[in-house]
Order: sequence, then C-alpha cells, then structure tokens
Amino acid sequence: MPRYRLTLEYDGGPYAGFQAQEGLPTVQGAVETAIHAFCGQTVRIAAAGRTDSGVHATGQVAHVDLEKDWPAATVMNALNAHLIREAVAVLDCQAVAGDWHARFSATGRRYLYRILNRPGRPALERGRVWHVRKPLDAEAMQAGALRLIGHHDFTTFRDLACQSKSPEKTLDVAAVRRLGEEVHLVFEARSFLHRQVRSMTGTLVEVGLGRWSPDDVTAALEARDRAACGPVSPSDGLYLTGVEYP
Repeated sequence: MPRYRLTLEYDGGPYAGFQAQEGLPTVQGAVETAIHAFCGQTVRIAAAGRTDSGVHATGQVAHVDLEKDWPAATVMNALNAHLIREAVAVLDCQAVAGDWHARFSATGRRYLYRILNRPGRPALERGRVWHVRKPLDAEAMQAGALRLIGHHDFTTFRDLACQSKSPEKTLDVAAVRRLGEEVHLVFEARSFLHRQVRSMTGTLVEVGLGRWSPDDVTAALEARDRAACGPVSPSDGLYLTGVEYP
C-alpha cells in the first residue's frame, strides 16, 4: 500500500490530546474521520508524538497507508476539505517508502513553550500561552536551562504515568529568550518523557521568578525524585514545532 507522510498543524484546545479515545474528540480521530470521508478507508494513523490534551502543534508528523496511489497534493487537499470544521490542518503531504515510520524513523523532536509575561491577561492568545503576571528573568532561566542539557536521568521531570522503559534521555537544546512580552523556551531531543517539557518549564519559571536558583535546578535533577520537581506548567503554551528525520 502507498504510504503518505502528513505534516499537521492543530490547536490542541478542543481536543483530549492527539491519541484516539472512545467518545472523546482527538486530533487522531479528526484526521482518521477525514481520511474515511475522502476515500472510504477506515485506518489508524501513526504520529511522531502523542501530544496531551490542550497541547498544540505546528509541525506534528504522521503517516497513513492508503489502498490507492493518490497524488500527494490530492490527499492533502482532500483531507483539508474534510477537516474544514476542525482545528486541524494538513500543511504538507509526501509519498514515502513503505518502511518509513513517523515515530520510529524520527531522530529528533523540537518543542516550543510560550509564556506571556505581562500583568494583563491574554484575550487573543487565550489558550495558546501560559500567562505569568510577575516579571520573569529570562537570563536566569537560561542559566537554569543549561543545567538540564546533556544525558541525564530525568526521573524528577518525568510524569508518574510515563510508560517509557528508561528515565534516561539526552537533551540537546534548552534555550530561553525574551521576545517583547513573551518568554520562549525551546527544547530539542531525540525523544522526551511524558510531560518532561512541561515539568522542566515549570521549574525554570521558578528560577525566573527568583524562587529557585540555577543550582536548585541541578539539585532537583540529581535528586531523581518526582517530588523535587517544580510546579508543572499548563498545556496551553506548549507546541510541537518540528520532527527531524535522516
């Protein structure tokens, strides 16, 4: 069967996460329904990452096997037509080899976390940023973020429900910068633990607020204890922005 790679953008707010769940609206369910409406196939798509409820994406990647060898542009346009009432869009579609896999072929994933740092609450960006009213020291947050880069046991920043076989991961990038009223955090790694990015973000905000020091971040990491983690940030500001492949 021909296999297609789909690049997806979505607002996670209306959905109970990416993964299909009985009786709940999900991104996967929306895309699979669109595929059925397009070609009559009942399929199960595979994605590079199963984002949580409320988490957004500008560069999620999935693949699907179709019975007919459709032009990639036809697949993309047809799916977008059937997704018109959903907060999901197909940004790109490409035919790929039959052994290519959206999840297992990936060599890196990139996340962005957006914090709106001002006294006034968001109106236009409500549900798409974490609103932190008190001033954040982005330079201090960057100093704390550097303590997380490298290969570590990330048990402290791992959700208790995480199903990963090992808490050890290699974090390649942890960068913090201020852009006007927003503070952006970018994380890159081959793969992440469940809620690792939100856990690290919440901890770094404690540094930005002056409640923690960069040394406290190191101590929390070395504790290998979930109880040592700072508050977990909400899903609103988190975006899967890209997936890397060979």
